[in-house]
Amino acid sequence: MNYDLIVIGSGPGGYVAAIRASQLGMKVAVVEKESVGGVCLNWGCIPTKALLKSAQVFNYLKHAGDYGIKLTGEATPDFEAMVKRSRDVAKGMSNGVNFLFKKNKIEVLAGTGKVKPGKVVEVTAEDGKPTEYTANHIIIATGARSRQLDNLKQDGKRIIGYREAMTLDKQPTSMVVVGSGAIGSEFAYFYNSVGTKVTLVEFLPNIVPLEDEEVSKQLERSFKKAGMKIYTGSSVESVDLSGEQCKVLIRTKKGEETVECDVVLSAVGIATNLEGIGLEEVGIKTEKGKVVVDDFYKTSVEGYYAIGDIVRGPALAHVASHEGICCVEKIAGKHVEPIDYGNIPACTYTNPEIASVGMTEKQAVEAGYEVKVGKFPFSASGKASAAGNKDGFIKVVFDAKYGEWLGAQMIGDNVTEMIAEVVVARKLETTGEEIIKAVHPHPTMSEAVMEATAAAYGEVIHL
Repeated sequence: MNYDLIVIGSGPGGYVAAIRASQLGMKVAVVEKESVGGVCLNWGCIPTKALLKSAQVFNYLKHAGDYGIKLTGEATPDFEAMVKRSRDVAKGMSNGVNFLFKKNKIEVLAGTGKVKPGKVVEVTAEDGKPTEYTANHIIIATGARSRQLDNLKQDGKRIIGYREAMTLDKQPTSMVVVGSGAIGSEFAYFYNSVGTKVTLVEFLPNIVPLEDEEVSKQLERSFKKAGMKIYTGSSVESVDLSGEQCKVLIRTKKGEETVECDVVLSAVGIATNLEGIGLEEVGIKTEKGKVVVDDFYKTSVEGYYAIGDIVRGPALAHVASHEGICCVEKIAGKHVEPIDYGNIPACTYTNPEIASVGMTEKQAVEAGYEVKVGKFPFSASGKASAAGNKDGFIKVVFDAKYGEWLGAQMIGDNVTEMIAEVVVARKLETTGEEIIKAVHPHPTMSEAVMEATAAAYGEVIHL
């Protein structure tokens, strides 16, 4: 059966590409071996946010007295119910994507996809039977999985990855989380919030190491205040599984320490899903574990494209979605501009939340800019005080010469919702002075963006 487009993988890159292609009049099929929606919807972005919301509600209940509310009994977490709610949320979203596929007349080909020469996709069903389909264009969007370390082999029970962390049968009493990127930090926050004793280990000098150093230090303070044990500049050398407890040997700056726990969560990054999908057979070029593509996601072989985690750029759901749209619009002959990877927001959904876009102060200075830097703490925010969480701040970086908004880093409640203002402003080439003159509502957390900008220009009122 011939299609205009076959997409291999139905994650946030694949399913968005398929729907946009259908909107543009193409006959589309999607190959999916598991659940529609991919890792993000079923095992990543969505279900983790459901767990984190449960943790947030539980924290509110623990501090109800701070808000003038008396509880007749002590609030206790129901771990199994939290996991069930998370899975139900994911299932509902997956059903929603299936509905969108039907609405847009997109056929789902259930099975494992493999590209073959001549614009052919072979789909092997669960029963092992292969079927070949042809298409004028093929997009590979196979995503990524949890990265395995030789000294931290995941067994799915005592040394686990993010999938198992979302569906444990019972809440562990103690956990060591290895890696403090977004995945590691979010799970560390969740489990610590519901009562698990959490130790967080980071190889680099700061947790959330891709963020501004001030942001990293603020999150570390917040985590320690919540009772978490944190090792930075440290590495897990081995895990002894011979006894009832996992004995984790950690090499620190001061020497070696052994920490005992029920479960070890490995959150040391991701590995791309490139094996066994026919790239070598077709002759599609790869480099350092990524498919090589041009600005519009064409591979080295005509008619084959790649998007999402398997190509260069940040491995983020919203990036994959925009790459999918960009790719199919180019295929359809639309006027398309390449994605600006310097204006991609990154979010971490801990408490406090983290959001950032563009350059940090350090990066801007290293790039040769003379900068204006402004910072506004939420301790000076009326809305943050009223909401009961004043941890965090907004930091903004501007080019002193032309007023270009070079970047912003945020940590605090709701900052993952606020970062979009910066993304849009940078897209529209808005200057710092224009942000100061744009009226922000009061009292809101978002007015801290304007206040931080005013601080950069020496005009801040509330500091």
